[in-house]
Amino acid sequence: MAGRLSHDLAAKGLTIVSGLARGIEAIAHRGAIISEFPTGWHPAPENFPVRNRIIAGMPIGVVIGEGKQYSGSLITARLAMEFGREVFGVPGNVTQDVSFAPNQLIKQGAKLVTSAEDVIGELPTPIRAALVQAEPTEAEQRNLLANEGLNDTETKIYGLLTAEEAQPIDDLVETSGLNSSEVLATLFTLEMKGIVRQLPGKQFTRILRSPVCCKEEG
Repeated sequence: MAGRLSHDLAAKGLTIVSGLARGIEAIAHRGAIISEFPTGWHPAPENFPVRNRIIAGMPIGVVIGEGKQYSGSLITARLAMEFGREVFGVPGNVTQDVSFAPNQLIKQGAKLVTSAEDVIGELPTPIRAALVQAEPTEAEQRNLLANEGLNDTETKIYGLLTAEEAQPIDDLVETSGLNSSEVLATLFTLEMKGIVRQLPGKQFTRILRSPVCCKEEG
């Protein structure tokens, strides 16, 4: 009955939640799985592209870590692009066959990923804003900038940036009153200090960091 109820409720669009214990809870989740292949179906290779179609459509983005030239990873990435999802690639050693998929995708325009921040930076603004921590107060921000040892130009450029919306380089040049060479050089310095991130298309955002306070114990 648990399996039947879970199957029917999940088919109506409800999510089945449990403590994941063995027994009736496991049965409920098996019943809730809606798939084109029955539970326990033999994992035949010809079925992988069908499964990957569903995998590619569920998330807002797909990260490819490894995959040979003719692999399910590339199929999943292609499907994700067709569905309008973000595609990311973790670069790998070019002498390894399993690095072909991510390296090829990066060459074709996929976002190169070396950290979670690279993924978060490409997400839609509402999602990205919900993931980043709250921006420090004005006083805390001044202390942070002072600790970074920013000069007047660096402080000015940093002040024009936000964590929620990327700023194109042209807008920063116009707003700051500085020439493009000065702005680019300053942004490079801020990137090296770890408080600014460059996104595709020469757009820039802040990297929010909380001030660190220390006290003596005892």
